[in-house]
Amino acid sequence: MPVSAPKKDRSILTRPIGVFDSGLGGLTVLCEIKKALPAENLIYFGDTARVPYGAKSPKIVERYTMEIVNFLESCGVKMIVIACNTSTAIAYKKVKRHVKVPVIGVIEPACALACEVSKTGRIGVIGTKITIQSGAYPEKLHALNPEIKAFQKACPLFVPLVEEGMSEGEVINLVAGQYLKEFEDKNIDALILGCTHYPLISDVIASVSGPGVNIINSARQTASAVKNTLSSLGILNPSKKEGRRRYYLTDASVNFIRTGEQFLNEKMENIKVVKVWDILLQ
Repeated sequence: MPVSAPKKDRSILTRPIGVFDSGLGGLTVLCEIKKALPAENLIYFGDTARVPYGAKSPKIVERYTMEIVNFLESCGVKMIVIACNTSTAIAYKKVKRHVKVPVIGVIEPACALACEVSKTGRIGVIGTKITIQSGAYPEKLHALNPEIKAFQKACPLFVPLVEEGMSEGEVINLVAGQYLKEFEDKNIDALILGCTHYPLISDVIASVSGPGVNIINSARQTASAVKNTLSSLGILNPSKKEGRRRYYLTDASVNFIRTGEQFLNEKMENIKVVKVWDILLQ
């Protein structure tokens, strides 16, 4: 008798997507995934005890990233989304080698959109110190279009201000004005928000940058990449019900919950604190 081909394990369809960031900035990506794929179950991991990553060494960022990736794998995720520019810049290739599930980062989607909307080919990038130092954005922009001229500026104060809930007011406006002076004579027409915290202050950044600059937020493009990848692999969740969301933090941050609920416009439930550094690397 002929042997039938093995059936795909359908349990993978309902497994969660794991999304992680150093803090609450990755919620911008989670929000867009939720809109694009409302049936998907989602796990969000925020490393609130060790935020920000941007001033740490590449070795430490890589270690933290792999600890979180191991934890998400232990949760049975079907995909990992690195919703952190610093982790994407430093550890994306290692994560891809280490895990058996698809991995999506935030740098390539942002660069693709910037190249698409820029008419002059002069693109600004703002991010954490380590993201800017890595050169990941200019490298990807030039890979997509060798004619692109990329201009970078590290903005280290943005993340702690956002984490403290100071996303509007005099302080953030003054800081943004000081940082974005870097681009006044560069004639850029697109500015990549090279940190997932930055969309939470995109109105401030847009106001300082002026109407001639397209603000590039990678969250929506990352969500689109997630949807396209799951679809191509045939592992989209077919449920008609809204997916469940779980949140893991490394510290019970009041600011995270308050700001997160305001941003997501919903109550954040199923929150647990985990000591991810206790999980041994494989």
